[in-house]
Parts: sequence; structure tokens; C-alpha cells
Amino acid sequence: MIERGAAQDALGYRPLYRQVRDVLVKRISDGVWQAGAAIPSEPELAADLGVSQGTVRKALDAMAAERLVVRRQGRGTYVARHDDARILFQFFKLVPDDGPARFPTSRFLSVGSGRADAAEASRLSLARGARVTRLERVRALDGEVCVHERIVVEKARFADLEKRELPNNLYEMYATSYGVPVARAVERLKAMGAPAGIAAALGVAEGAPLLQVDRVATAIDGAPVEWRLSLCRTDRVHYASDLR
Repeated sequence: MIERGAAQDALGYRPLYRQVRDVLVKRISDGVWQAGAAIPSEPELAADLGVSQGTVRKALDAMAAERLVVRRQGRGTYVARHDDARILFQFFKLVPDDGPARFPTSRFLSVGSGRADAAEASRLSLARGARVTRLERVRALDGEVCVHERIVVEKARFADLEKRELPNNLYEMYATSYGVPVARAVERLKAMGAPAGIAAALGVAEGAPLLQVDRVATAIDGAPVEWRLSLCRTDRVHYASDLR
């Protein structure tokens, strides 16, 4: 917990609830509250930060809208977890043409590390030549492979990733094992033909049409933590986005 004076120093000249929101987000980023943990009550936070309870409530409402916390009626406010339901709702946008959205399975093809090339350094805001870990996997829906993914993260942030048994849900592992919750992601979509090696992994002909999803995921403090390049079959699935 920070002292009230320090909290007031941290609060600048932006709207007060946004300043409180930033203080609370930093606590999550610093590991004061882990994924799934209960956050102190509104009166406790108000007394700690030297602001009104209404200001704290507005800050928590803003964080809930960003899916950083979950507010449970009569039970309190909790740091959001990256469980399968949240990932499916927020981050996995491929939906079978003939059925509802469901979470894919994964099979890792390779895990290794090396020096970041120019593209990796740029996408992750790293120095050229910084150490990165690279993961390659395929993902399937209903047993049929439909996505090839190449994932790059900074090795210093995820030091022992190569030694772990990697789960299907990487974002949950980032949050629970490394204290790095993913808050948002920015994606760029592009149509392209299947390269030879990836075509074989996806079970399509070389040059077959694929959807490329170029995603940079950022932590709760806004720092880029993962670059993911997904090549997706779209003959039986489609990319669905709810533009509310």
C-alpha cells in the first residue's frame, strides 16, 4: 500500500477518477494484487488515497469497462483473470461457420530463443538484438487445425518459458506465473497466400487463401509484451468482431 501523501503526489491534474484509476492499475502491474485477487473495498481505497468513495467507484467502473477488474454484486471487486471464457470473449475471434464460438486446442511445434530481429524489436519496443523467446504452434477447432501461430516475447520478462510445459491459455500463464496480465491487444488483418511450410501445417495447398492476424498484446501498464502472428484458414471459420 502507498501512503496517502504519496498517492496524492501521484495524482496529477487529469480528472481525479482517472488519476485514481492509474494508481490502482499500477498496483496491479506491480503485483500488489494478483489475477483473481480481491481488491480492498471502496471505503478502504478512498481512505488510503485521500479521495471520496464516489471517485473510487468511478475509477473501478472505468477499470471494469476495460475488463481489468470484475465487479461482483455483494462480493466485491476482483482483478480479472484470463480464464478461457474471457479469452474467448475478448481475444479469440475465430468462430466456426456452422456453430457457436468455442475455445481452440493447441499443439506446440517449437520453442526457442535468440536475438530479436528488426521486426521483433520494433513490435515489442525492444533494443535491436535483445533476447527473445519464440513459440510456434497450431490451433484446432473440433480437432481440425485452422490456425498457425508464431509468438514472440521478451526473454527477460519470461525468463524460464522454454523450460515450462506450455498451456493452451498463454495469457493466463503470463498473469499467474509471471505477474504480467494482458490488458488489451491491437490487431491488423491482411489476406495472403499460404507459404509452403505453413500450408503443410494447416493442411492446405501452397498459396491457398489465409487470413493473417498481426497482434501486439500489451500489459496493464501499456507496455507491449507479446507479438503474435496468426495465419488462419477461413474455409470453415470466420473472424467475428462485435463493434459496440
